[in-house]
Amino acid sequence: MSRTILVVDDEPDIRELIRLSLERLGGHRVVACASGAEALGRLPEEPVDGVLLDVRMPGMDGPEVLAALRRTPAGADVPVVFLTASVLEVQMADLRALDVRGVVRKPFDPLALPAEVALAFGWAA
Repeated sequence: MSRTILVVDDEPDIRELIRLSLERLGGHRVVACASGAEALGRLPEEPVDGVLLDVRMPGMDGPEVLAALRRTPAGADVPVVFLTASVLEVQMADLRALDVRGVVRKPFDPLALPAEVALAFGWAA
């Protein structure tokens, strides 16, 4: 089943790699944003099935974007999965403790990303 996924990452190459992977291999529609502020502004006009949100970004980081998202009608219930380069288990546990469905680690395998994202969101792969 095709879903619309909002991808929020400050790195253009990562956004493009995720877009290609999720669209071409996963059959999903991707809406890409370069910042949390852009995503928060876009979400009310662009209904999505899930948000793939980078943890470390300039300006607003992922947890700050998540908190702001949860205070909006459009984002209060949308499922969120964090994307992070963090490898420390204590940091991963802290991220999982927030109101998210899961955490996907960078670097990721673009061929496996659609299945990993579907699993994290709880969607049938």
